[in-house]
Amino acid sequence: MKKVAVLFANGFEELEAVGTYAILRRGGLDTDVYALDGQNSTGRFGLTCGPLHSFANLNASQYDALVLPGGPGYELLEKNERVQQLITHFITKGKVVAAICASPTILGRAGYLKGKTYTCFTPMNEDFGGTFTGEYVAVDDNLITGQSAAATVDFGLAIIEKLLGPEKADQVKKSVFYKK
Repeated sequence: MKKVAVLFANGFEELEAVGTYAILRRGGLDTDVYALDGQNSTGRFGLTCGPLHSFANLNASQYDALVLPGGPGYELLEKNERVQQLITHFITKGKVVAAICASPTILGRAGYLKGKTYTCFTPMNEDFGGTFTGEYVAVDDNLITGQSAAATVDFGLAIIEKLLGPEKADQVKKSVFYKK
């Protein structure tokens, strides 16, 4: 079974974080949520999730994909040296890294978007050396980026398709009456 680690930092965007989690679980992915600090994490609109797994206990070798929700908490993720090391591990091992809204900028500032097709929260796009699409979701090899909270369902489906194939993504679309 494919395993996914989702990393919450205080200030996470609830729709992106919880919505993506729900889509991944609907797809049958074994999905664990880690709190950057402690065992709880509070989103930008006050939703507290917990108890979550402690980030200190995250073993990257156990996971096939890493998901980074956006929201103001992205700054805490970007400033954390261990998070940066985790991202590097996933990328160098050829594992899936999925980031949405503000979080693709973490990848961009670290140089991982150079030569890649990507999207992010449009006002936060900088010259990351790749091709910005402005679409809801961009997939370039094992890198999946999402534009905003509005892209959450498409973002989750892209992760499912990458890890489990298009048939499974189509099953999930049907289960949520996805019409796009």
